[in-house]
Amino acid sequence: MISAYLDRFEGSLAVLLLGEEEKKVNFPKSFLPEEAEEGDYLKIEISRDEEKTAEAEAEALQLLQE
Repeated sequence: MISAYLDRFEGSLAVLLLGEEEKKVNFPKSFLPEEAEEGDYLKIEISRDEEKTAEAEAEALQLLQE
C-alpha cells in the first residue's frame, strides 16, 4: 500500500506526494473520493489484475493468428 498526501488541486487534477520520498504525481481528481480535501492523507493500493491481463493476452494472440 502506498501512502499519498493530497497537496493541492489544479483544475481537474490532484497533486499527490507519494511515499516517504514524496514523489509528485498528477492524478485525475475524478478518481478520488468525493470527500477528499487538500491536506488529506490517502491510501493507494495497486495490484496486478491477472484475469484482465490473461484476457488481453488471449485477444492479442487471437488477432495475431487471424
